[in-house]
Amino acid sequence: MAGIDKATFFVRGSVQGVGFRWWARAKAKELGLVGYARNLDDGRVEVCAQGPVADVETMERLLSEQPSTAGRPGRVRGVTAQWGGIRSDLDGFTEQ
Repeated sequence: MAGIDKATFFVRGSVQGVGFRWWARAKAKELGLVGYARNLDDGRVEVCAQGPVADVETMERLLSEQPSTAGRPGRVRGVTAQWGGIRSDLDGFTEQ
């Protein structure tokens, strides 16, 4: 799968209960990415995004840019990315 990669982003800040997962899903679908967004017990949101490298990089920028130019809800204090590990079981983009 040349040119395809996956990144898992861990988003810190006030990102739960504000529509952040819905927003992440909408942006990922616009970019044609597959994956998911889910709340973690420690207050972060985990966003897994897989697709063309340039589009995954765009998703990372949208998640972390300050201030948001894309109407991102909540307040993001930081984003940590883990790249690699393409998954064949991802289909569509879901909120979990």
